[in-house]
Amino acid sequence: MPDNVKRGAWVARVLQTVLNIGLLLLGVILIVFLAKETYALIQVLFINSAKSSSYLLIEGIVIYFLYFEFIALIVKYFQSGYHFPLRYFIYIGITAIVRLIIVDHKDPMDTFIYACAILVLVIALYLANTDKLKRE
Repeated sequence: MPDNVKRGAWVARVLQTVLNIGLLLLGVILIVFLAKETYALIQVLFINSAKSSSYLLIEGIVIYFLYFEFIALIVKYFQSGYHFPLRYFIYIGITAIVRLIIVDHKDPMDTFIYACAILVLVIALYLANTDKLKRE
């Protein structure tokens, strides 16, 4: 039995290391995309200001926050002892749906459904932050 426990602990360490390296690589890639989005926002704001629409600017800002939230999620994963907090995923979901509403708001029924999805996520966020469910 001790050999199986040792082998299981070794497999867990190897998989945790692979996961950590993958998340670090993902973090670097997200930082590169965040830098590219920063450059694109600077272009929209200062270089192409007359040609650009406000929707393009707002969409760029929301995408910027999505990258920022994913990077914050990875940072929190390492800070909290290899644990992904549920509320960060909910924040990312809300931001992604807001971006979807900004980009695709032609059909009122779709917009209503997206707004209902945001409401469900806000309720889930409230429930996740109650004392019984909060882990950190």
